[in-house]
Amino acid sequence: MTKDQIFEFFRRLAEDNPEPETELEYGNAYQLVVAVALSAQATDVGVNKATRALFAKVTTPEQMVALGEDGLKEHIKTIGLFNSKAKNVILLSQRLIDHYGSEVPNDRDALVTLPGVGRKTANVVLNCWFKQETFAVDTHILRLGNRTGLAKGKTPEAVEAKLEKRVPQPFRLHAHHWMILHGRYICKARTPECWRCPLTDLCSFRKKVLTDPKAA
Repeated sequence: MTKDQIFEFFRRLAEDNPEPETELEYGNAYQLVVAVALSAQATDVGVNKATRALFAKVTTPEQMVALGEDGLKEHIKTIGLFNSKAKNVILLSQRLIDHYGSEVPNDRDALVTLPGVGRKTANVVLNCWFKQETFAVDTHILRLGNRTGLAKGKTPEAVEAKLEKRVPQPFRLHAHHWMILHGRYICKARTPECWRCPLTDLCSFRKKVLTDPKAA
C-alpha cells in the first residue's frame, strides 16, 4: 500500500467507528492486565463471562492473592489453559505487590516481567489504559497486515515493526483496535467477507470473496 492508501484505509475505519475499544470488560488497570492475560487462546466473550463474577469480588492484587490459585480456578475453569493461567495470575499479582506497590507499571519492559504477560499483552495494557500508541499484534492483525498489504511479516514482531513505521497520525492510538475488529468481524480467517468490506479497493488480497456464498 502507498502512504495515501494507508491513510485512506484508516480514515474509513475511523469514520465507521471513531472511538473503538477492547471488547474485554474491566474496571481498572489491574483487572485489564488479568483479563488480557486470560484472553490468550480464548475469546473475549468467553473471558468476560468468566471474569464478571471474579471482578465483582477482586479489584486489587491483594484480593487476588487472598482468593488463591484454587479459588481463581473456580472462576476461570471455562477458559482454555485455566490451570497455567491461574498460576500466572497469582504470581503476577504477587509481583505487583512486591515490586510495584500494587500498581500496574506504564512501562513495557516492566510489564513483560510479570508472569503470563508477553509483549502483546503489555501493548494492549499500554494502549487501552495508558493511552500509548502501541500495536498489539494478535492473529487478526497478523492476518490483516499480510492480506491487505498494509504490513507484511511472518511474525507478530515483524508486523508490529511495519505498523510502527507505516501507520500515520491521527490514527496511531486506535489503529490496532480497528484492525482487530475488522479482522474479527469482516476479514475473517476462513472466508473474508470482502463483499461487505469498505476497504476492498485498497486491499491487495488476490483471492477476494466478492459475493456472499450463503446468498448464492
